[in-house]
Amino acid sequence: MPLRRVVTFACWALFLVLAAGKYFPVTVSASGIGFQPVSTEELKMTSEPLAPGAPAIFLYRQVDRDDNGRTSHEDNYVRIKILTEEGRKYANVEIPFVRGFTDVSQVRGRTIRPDGSIAEFDGKVLEQEMVKARGLKVLAKTLSLPDAQPGSIVEYLYTIDYTENRYFESNWILNANLFTRKAKFSLKPYEHSGMHFAVRWSWPNLPPGVDPPKQGQDHIIRMEINNVPAFLKEDFMPPEDLVRSHVDFRYEDLMGAVAPEEYWKRVGKERNGQLESFIGKRKAMEDAVAQIVAPNDSADVKLRKIYDRVQQLRNTSYELRKTEQEEKREKQKVDENVEDVWKRGYGNGVQLTWLYLALVRAAGLEAYGCWVSDRRNYFFDPATMQGRKLDANVVLVKLNGKDLYFDPGGAFTPFGLLTWSETGVRGLRLDKDGGTWIQTSLPASSESRMERAAKLKLSETGDLEGKLTVTYTGLEAMYHRREVHHEDDVARKRFLEERVKMQVPAAAEVELTNQPEWSASEAPLVAEFEIKVPGWVAGAGKRALIPAGVFTEAEKHIFEHAERVHPIYIEYPHEKVDDITVEIPAGWQVASVPAAQDQDKGAVAYKLTIENGKDSLHLTRKVKLDFLLLETKYYPALRSFFQGVRTADELQIVLQPGAATATN
Repeated sequence: MPLRRVVTFACWALFLVLAAGKYFPVTVSASGIGFQPVSTEELKMTSEPLAPGAPAIFLYRQVDRDDNGRTSHEDNYVRIKILTEEGRKYANVEIPFVRGFTDVSQVRGRTIRPDGSIAEFDGKVLEQEMVKARGLKVLAKTLSLPDAQPGSIVEYLYTIDYTENRYFESNWILNANLFTRKAKFSLKPYEHSGMHFAVRWSWPNLPPGVDPPKQGQDHIIRMEINNVPAFLKEDFMPPEDLVRSHVDFRYEDLMGAVAPEEYWKRVGKERNGQLESFIGKRKAMEDAVAQIVAPNDSADVKLRKIYDRVQQLRNTSYELRKTEQEEKREKQKVDENVEDVWKRGYGNGVQLTWLYLALVRAAGLEAYGCWVSDRRNYFFDPATMQGRKLDANVVLVKLNGKDLYFDPGGAFTPFGLLTWSETGVRGLRLDKDGGTWIQTSLPASSESRMERAAKLKLSETGDLEGKLTVTYTGLEAMYHRREVHHEDDVARKRFLEERVKMQVPAAAEVELTNQPEWSASEAPLVAEFEIKVPGWVAGAGKRALIPAGVFTEAEKHIFEHAERVHPIYIEYPHEKVDDITVEIPAGWQVASVPAAQDQDKGAVAYKLTIENGKDSLHLTRKVKLDFLLLETKYYPALRSFFQGVRTADELQIVLQPGAATATN
């Protein structure tokens, strides 16, 4: 998904503060002290008792940060023991950096073989692009350390150099992706007699037995950790930044230090001033609205017409990446206000959403601009986070006593819905007094559905084939459209066919037969297929067995593990609904069908019914997930629910083929 919004917030009497540390979540870190001696014990070790089965471990890592303001830099050192064949991949090193704000220098590496001999890295450090969006380019220095094999030790050093005369936030990742035997961290904070700044730090999710960082008499902040387990990644977990153990540093202006309430009032006033300056073209917007709506239109109709018109404008946030040369040649003028956006017919996602706000106000409706937190990477907490964490903009409209939220700057976002990462989050509704805290709505599961309607026929040989129609609505439709926005018809066809194949727990032949509507936001995305599942029927003596579920693969391996570490988190509530008719061969009979299944736990629900017709079977199935976040304590109940779903899906319909019936 394109990075749509990058918000910068100027610090008081200082230079720009950017979360550069965020782009270096690599848990390998070190010091410019040079390679350290290797012990015999490290060479001989074949496993780590505290991390059984680990492919590799961090023997040692260190981060030494010097925020001197002029030549701020961070020295990193990493030593990894490779324990298995799988662990050899850790000899392929990627060191991310943000072009224009940081650089990577003094890269060195080597491999220590099991016999103690050394293979120095003498190859070329390459550079490759990882992420590119307007105003941001994340690259990586890459190198492959030589002769790495099980039993080897690989180690490398590098320095991150920060842009001069700027100050950057930073963080220390404590629980890395591998077990860490030992790690040291230090930060020498910026100090200047003529400026009043202080560094603040916090340590969410500190591992058991680890002491918080401390500042010494030399003002350097230090920390040591030992025997920290690897970070465990789980399906359906909250953003990693939220659940990882880390130490976060930020600089604050002591001259302007205030309580959180006063800070956010200051942020709100500043953001509101910027917004009013951008949308303050009342006459131009009234003229534009007159071209969009009719005087007698209802308020709801006005909102819809304006929304549709804004979404028709060119959205530069979702365009294909341009090379630097193309961007220089294009030299698009920066839009200064909504009148510029309207006249030129294009803008980025932020600008188009603010244009919608200006047009709605010009239409005579009560509307507010809101900055909200994007929950893809963190959960917002106004007590500990700064203004830049409000990084997505939406429009709040007051209508008939209800709060309605809109974001036409999000490509293919249906009217009345928000991009999933903007739903159910805190935000600041802007006004001249500093704003008011709001929470965006979370759509019900019924608003985002995948409906599968199939007319299938079972052959004498046990093949299942026929027609399938899949209808995606709400956020389900939006994300399918976004994923293949820039693809051609061939790639889109393959994309939809693969989605169906992934849902059938058997090899299936799938062919898309229609051309879905890819450019709409409001209309459902409807895909029609010819489908064949060879050998769907299993034989058992003189009987034929058919599983009760057809499109059940997605639920087949969900929440299988007995233990759970992190809370359960889904992007948005949604439903899957199946309506399937299976025609059975002439002369065959249905011997038995499973009883109806119905589990409704509130946050999750499952229902399966199978009706025995004269010449056919009618199967209906529904799975509902209507929650956002569940605490770990609810995992046993959730796991039990999905175990029940799997059991019900695997229940058997018993048929008696024609030959067996005649014999009987």
